[in-house]
Amino acid sequence: MGNLVNLLITLLIGALCGWLAGLIMKTKNGTLLNIILGIVGGVVGGFIFGLLKLPLNGLLGSIISGVVGACLVIFLVRLIFKKK
Repeated sequence: MGNLVNLLITLLIGALCGWLAGLIMKTKNGTLLNIILGIVGGVVGGFIFGLLKLPLNGLLGSIISGVVGACLVIFLVRLIFKKK
């Protein structure tokens, strides 16, 4: 039961981070893509903040690193797939 709750919390935080990053980066993504961006962004943000020796702990830290990471992922995707 605990693993299911952790998965649900991760998805909710990921959705929130992806939604916030979408607002910041002015994207028009769907909910599923926002969840994916938020989860990937959380991994990327956690890695980057870890490299910088700036550990962010707790719910607020997860949200901050997720939003920063998701914004970075959106930026990189735009660079790769930008229209010519």
